[in-house]
Amino acid sequence: MRGLLLCCLVALATSQSVHYELGLNTKKTYEYKYAGAVNFGLGISNLAESATRISCTIKIVGASEKTFILQVSDFAFEDFNGVQGRSSFNASLKLTQRIASQLSKPFVFDYVSGHVSNIRTSIEISDTIVNIVRGILGLFQVTVKTTQIIYELEEAGIHGNCQSHYATEVNAETKDMTITQVVDVNNCREKAAIYRGMATAVLDEDAKRRGESIVSTVRCVYTVKPTADGGLITSARGLEQQHFSPFNVKGGNFKMEAENELVLLGVNDTATAITLGSMQSRGNLVFQFANAEANVPMLMQNLDDPVTKAAELIKHLAEVNRYQIDSATSEDTMKLYQLLRVMPYEGLEVLWKQFAGNEEQRRWFLDAIVEVSDARILKFFETRFQAGDVSANEALQTLVVAFNHLQAIPDLVEMAKMFLNMPFSKSNVYLWNTVVLSYGSLVYKHCAYYTPCPVAVVQPLLDMAVESLRNGNQTDMVLALKALGNAGHPGSIKTIMRFLPGVAATPVDLSPHVLSAAVQSMRLIAARDPHSVQDITMSLFLQKKLPTEIRMLAFMILFDTKPSMAVVSIVTVHLQDEKDLHVISFAYSYLKSLSRSSTPNNHFLSTACNVAVKILAPRYGRLSYHYSKAMHMDWFNDDFLIGTATEVFMLRSATSFFPTEIMMKGKFYFIGRILELMELGIRADGLSALFGNHIPGFKGDLSFSDFQAILNVLHNWEILPDDKPVLTAYSRASGQEWFFADLNKETIKNIIKVASQYAEKGSSMWAAIGNLQRGVSWHWTKAFLILEVRYFQATILGFPLEISKYYKSISAITVNATVAVNPPLTDRLGQLFTSDISLETDGFIGFTKDLWVFYGINTELFQCGSEFKAKAPLVIPWKFSAKINVAAKKFALDFTPCKKEFDLVSVSSDVYAVTRNIEEPDSAKRSPIIPNYFDSNDKVVDMGPPVRPESDQLLTANTFQRRDQMCAESNIYGAGLCVEYKLRRDYYHEEYPLYYFLGYTHMAFKVVPAQANKAVDKIHFEVNVGPSNLPDSTRQLLETLGRLSKEATQQVGLSSDSASSDTGSHHSHHNLMEGRNSTQAVFNVNAFAMSGNNKPEGYNAVFYNTPEDKMRNAQLIVSQVGEDTNWKMCIDTSVKPRVETKANIRWGAECQSYEMSIISATAHLPGARPTIKAKIHWTRIPENVKEVCKRFERYIPGVALLLNFYQKHERNPRQEISASVIESSADSIDVKIKFPEYTVYRRSIPFPLPPVSRSFNMTTQQ
Repeated sequence: MRGLLLCCLVALATSQSVHYELGLNTKKTYEYKYAGAVNFGLGISNLAESATRISCTIKIVGASEKTFILQVSDFAFEDFNGVQGRSSFNASLKLTQRIASQLSKPFVFDYVSGHVSNIRTSIEISDTIVNIVRGILGLFQVTVKTTQIIYELEEAGIHGNCQSHYATEVNAETKDMTITQVVDVNNCREKAAIYRGMATAVLDEDAKRRGESIVSTVRCVYTVKPTADGGLITSARGLEQQHFSPFNVKGGNFKMEAENELVLLGVNDTATAITLGSMQSRGNLVFQFANAEANVPMLMQNLDDPVTKAAELIKHLAEVNRYQIDSATSEDTMKLYQLLRVMPYEGLEVLWKQFAGNEEQRRWFLDAIVEVSDARILKFFETRFQAGDVSANEALQTLVVAFNHLQAIPDLVEMAKMFLNMPFSKSNVYLWNTVVLSYGSLVYKHCAYYTPCPVAVVQPLLDMAVESLRNGNQTDMVLALKALGNAGHPGSIKTIMRFLPGVAATPVDLSPHVLSAAVQSMRLIAARDPHSVQDITMSLFLQKKLPTEIRMLAFMILFDTKPSMAVVSIVTVHLQDEKDLHVISFAYSYLKSLSRSSTPNNHFLSTACNVAVKILAPRYGRLSYHYSKAMHMDWFNDDFLIGTATEVFMLRSATSFFPTEIMMKGKFYFIGRILELMELGIRADGLSALFGNHIPGFKGDLSFSDFQAILNVLHNWEILPDDKPVLTAYSRASGQEWFFADLNKETIKNIIKVASQYAEKGSSMWAAIGNLQRGVSWHWTKAFLILEVRYFQATILGFPLEISKYYKSISAITVNATVAVNPPLTDRLGQLFTSDISLETDGFIGFTKDLWVFYGINTELFQCGSEFKAKAPLVIPWKFSAKINVAAKKFALDFTPCKKEFDLVSVSSDVYAVTRNIEEPDSAKRSPIIPNYFDSNDKVVDMGPPVRPESDQLLTANTFQRRDQMCAESNIYGAGLCVEYKLRRDYYHEEYPLYYFLGYTHMAFKVVPAQANKAVDKIHFEVNVGPSNLPDSTRQLLETLGRLSKEATQQVGLSSDSASSDTGSHHSHHNLMEGRNSTQAVFNVNAFAMSGNNKPEGYNAVFYNTPEDKMRNAQLIVSQVGEDTNWKMCIDTSVKPRVETKANIRWGAECQSYEMSIISATAHLPGARPTIKAKIHWTRIPENVKEVCKRFERYIPGVALLLNFYQKHERNPRQEISASVIESSADSIDVKIKFPEYTVYRRSIPFPLPPVSRSFNMTTQQ
């Protein structure tokens, strides 16, 4: 008996040890109820949300010891779009049937110890359906450990191979085990996620430490019942929550909540075996992305017969945008891109043959096909290049975009190499440059996704560089080095070093142009291999025999590597012994501006630079601005996680007055990434040689004599060497150089030859004028997907979550023109200067820009999420005639009057809850997240207590809608300009950045017809340039104006430390009065409304100049022309260069009704700090002007606070505003602004100041 009892106890203990380990009996059928839902919104009541819900019954039947079959029945699909409590889920019967037809097929999977693997299906099952099944099977994936209560491990799940944290608890009564699993989706060795379009946006880990734009949590709770067959899941519930914001999630966010649940209905014996057909392995539980890029998130269309639909769209877009930009259909370009992406290669060839002969449709097709981002686009261009049936210009424009948008996978990079060897690529120099540079950009993107990046992808560019160095071809050297700079491959360092003196294994003697390209080719490698780049650039910087500009460029690239405090200290030590003032000035100014940087990526660098500046400032703090300079300016906002930075570099040398190189570039910081914006650069090798280090007659005061001195030097351009470019310009976007061109001596000769007044018949300019005389009509459009940034990740439901940003534009211009020349040209172009030229023209120029931000579920079957949509159209139409006579210096324009209202520019945006499905693509649901509860005629709803409008819906206290329109109309010209806006907001937390953008926004600047005094036939605008005699009335008015100006100057005179005294003011006025006899009308302008035989009405403006030694005096008199009017505006100015500027403004009846005076002066007296003072004084101003000023004044204290100014309440002169800027140190100023009732001021504002003298004496600084 004891033995039997002992055996029973052992058996019981043994059975208990395996009771909880998950397993399924192959002879049983398990039936579960499954339901899942995903919701998108703000998680705030009374705001619209979108959601999708599925439900079904599943059966699991054993097929073998480890293999089981999943059967799905009673499937239902529902969606929700609206406000919780007011809307409900709606069933989609057609989509339900479509999905159920695939789910009804058997799904086979392996299941061992709670782990799902090797899912198999019949071949016709789509990836989307398999992922839904993965979401179901994911609730069976759980690791049970009976020896530990809390444990963690890495395991495969629908989100990838991620770290899971477990906690278990056993119910003492029921013996059921509750298992809580938390999946760390941010800690995955292989995460089920895809980035697209972000290769050129560098990760900024420092910014991510300040805040995240996405925060996700995943939790699953299982109830496991012990059975003789092992642990049985009786219920399981998964919950995934995500918070997303385009900014910092701490400042408000969109919310995604996905949940799925599994409940055991029963366990029965398997009645009959299931017969399986041919099955295909679909992988394990990890979510699979298949053709995700074809599913455009902001639209859903039937993709059957894509070739026919694409052809119809191209024809439609070409037609509706021919004479205007049809902003209402601009989104159709996205439909076109999607159709092109899903059609086979043969379809692209069919479309090409259809549209190649139609110029307009051909252009639309070529602009759109570049969005096919796989092997088909490369094959298409290979065929075009081989056939030569595209022009070099067409090939250039399309190839640069196609390579930029191409998927940078290994097969496509290898395939793209063929364009480097095709004869057509080398048929045009600009096309060849584009091919080489674009391939370099493709290599950079490839290396962003594949690490380590194989050298084989950059090898063609390395071979080009080595071959050019061997042949001594400097043009090829520059091109190869620029392409290597685009590639940014660390493996190209050794090849680049061969071009750099002092670091090359063999001595090299190359021009500064090549050396500059070589140094800048390391700009992107600086982030990937900073230590190697630091070593090279430091070596170059310390070589004092190198050209000055090369040392400065090396210094610039050195700081792109974000050097440590130790490296910055070494640089500082060497700068203390530096003798080249240009190198010193460049380095010091760059260090100083970086020391003020506030962007996260410069946090440690700015500290190091700040220390360096404090060491160097006593010696180099007052270097002249005539030396080389580098400037860095930036800002960053932690709430928005957004910032910008701008850098300007001006490189000079001691041998040239003209800058050797000028570069400007910008950066945009957003959600943990840094995107290089547009960068522009100009090299002036030829101009630098032409100007030398001095310009005869140049004073530096930007007077007419200075410009004349520059022109005198430029007249000697023919002495320039033939082999050196006069100018070289380049442009980079997203850090990638896409264009550069040399302006050489031969090009200048050709331009002068074509445009010369001695050009004869047969020249291209003569032919162009002939075409204009016969009449020309020209139209151009450009559709361009500027930005496509997409992020995909899995959810527990097996639905793909997408966060995407799309930014696209359509630009267009239409010109119709006819020119008449009288007398006609006979033998040379110079006759145009003595002929009357008449022009008749009409047309338009404009663009429409669309921006989408999508956050939601996106499959080929359905979409559900939140969507921000903004549209900004701009249209400038024209119709006018012009008459020009150059010899007589007359210019006249006649415009047609405004007949109908139109928007010049507008911006509209809103945020929507969206649901779409493929079975009903034309019935998409899109609800504004902030519902419109207001009547369209309501202008303002105050944020007061809750109110109950006619719709009987309760409004929250923080909801309001505002609309307003402000117009300035002219009864003379019969036209007006209006600014209107409409806003709808719901502020739950006003301090949260996200809520600034939620709600409807519309702003527009429009031209409207107005009631005119008389019927307007045309608006006549005329300019006459040249001296003319003054009528007596005007002479008397000028004398009166001079006397009043003297009185006003005495009233508004600055304090005694001004550079001019009262005596000087009286002397200036005396000279002014005596100079009236020599006053000349420099030009006059008429702007008249013409009405039949009636006298014209409008305005006449005359600008007068009174010559005087050391003073520049000018007067402007604007007079209203018409019956019974004597309104005039008189402005009298006097300028004493670098000392004082005065202006007296009077207007009203004969310039007598209202008055305002302005005076500004500089002072630098012995023992005092340099000062600039300005003062505005008024005696009489109109009431409407007072009202506008009061409106602006309300914002001044707030703006001053934002700019870190202090405010002090004190009584100042009532009708006066004064300001003073005082130099407080070598690199800072004090600013004080006095208003009538208060003063705002700030001390020690960082501001680089030029010294009083241009000279710089090293001895006095030491």
